[in-house]
Amino acid sequence: MQRRFMVWGAVLAMLSVGIGAFGAHMLESVLSEHYMQVYETGVQYHMVHALGLMIIALVAGQWGESRRLRWAGNLIILGIILFSGSLYVLSISGIKVLGAITPLGGVAFIAGWICLAVEAFSRKP
Repeated sequence: MQRRFMVWGAVLAMLSVGIGAFGAHMLESVLSEHYMQVYETGVQYHMVHALGLMIIALVAGQWGESRRLRWAGNLIILGIILFSGSLYVLSISGIKVLGAITPLGGVAFIAGWICLAVEAFSRKP
């Protein structure tokens, strides 16, 4: 689990940089200011949660694997796909119905962080 989440985190962080650079260099002149902000929000949450996934991997190395940490990591990955992915597609395509998917990604992020917090709280000092 530790290795898998570290690899996923690193790959997702790399994709965040690439997607961000693509937006900054290729889309800035194409997208409206509003959709550029939507795109940048996707990139920001993508990177923050990729780093969070690497933190979960490091925590798993320190504390050992657990069901909650596995859930935390998987929910963060799902959140990146749903939240950031929907914002990328929405900003490029303008299909507003995709905005309905974004909150599902946000819920996945929140649930992932809750899993990490509950795991930390349940640890013996």
